[in-house]
Amino acid sequence: MTELRSLATFALLTVSASAQWLNYPTAGVPKTASGSANLTAPTPRTADGKPDLSGLWGMMCPTANGTVMCAPEVAVPQVFGDIGRGVKGGLPYTPWAADLVKTRKAQNGKDDPTSHCLPGGVAKLHTSALLRKIVQTPGLIVFLTERNASYRQVFTDGRPLPKDPNPSWNGYSTGHWDGDTLVVETNGFQEGQWLDRAGSPLTESAKMTERIRRPNYGTLEIELTVDDPKAYTKPWTLQLSQSIILNTELLDYICLENEKDSSHLV
Repeated sequence: MTELRSLATFALLTVSASAQWLNYPTAGVPKTASGSANLTAPTPRTADGKPDLSGLWGMMCPTANGTVMCAPEVAVPQVFGDIGRGVKGGLPYTPWAADLVKTRKAQNGKDDPTSHCLPGGVAKLHTSALLRKIVQTPGLIVFLTERNASYRQVFTDGRPLPKDPNPSWNGYSTGHWDGDTLVVETNGFQEGQWLDRAGSPLTESAKMTERIRRPNYGTLEIELTVDDPKAYTKPWTLQLSQSIILNTELLDYICLENEKDSSHLV
């Protein structure tokens, strides 16, 4: 199912901006001498001196006219369709996983949970063309996502990962700081997730590690490592870069609202 969304840059052309704050100025943006946003300005910091990851973030996609914010109307991140494109040498599937991906590809994504309006999981959170917002507080960092107006919690209060978690779509996440890098560890994933539209699997045995950095005001760097011995012969790592999105806000995308595709799935 195609994820349809009118992103801020397009919605401004047809939607009353006052209703969704689509052109409301972002507070505290550093400026250049000419008055434009200085995206290479130093990383903002919280009261305790940690990098402040807060903000509205989006993937960037190359097009014939240069690099632009990813949107279904313009371009979808390649790694959303095939996460292995971002991994040197491709994904190290186990024989079971390789056969499964082959079958899923032949079915053109019919059984992808997101085709049935189910959650996409952590990997698709980072690779989707839809926007996500980070809210950083002492002891807790929250990811708010446009798709199905959903959330993810990363606890930074020192609690351990659960030893016998009830499996869930986003798993259970704890974070700690390694210098200026937020290290997030996650377990407890629900079986049957797809990491991408190609059908790369994630199983209950998986553990995921994210290393998240904000090297300057306008950039977020994410290093995502998947360790899932049931589906992959060794851990693998994906490098992602996202850009700050200014002067706009999240727009709810509720997959089941006006949904007409499921009746055509065979």
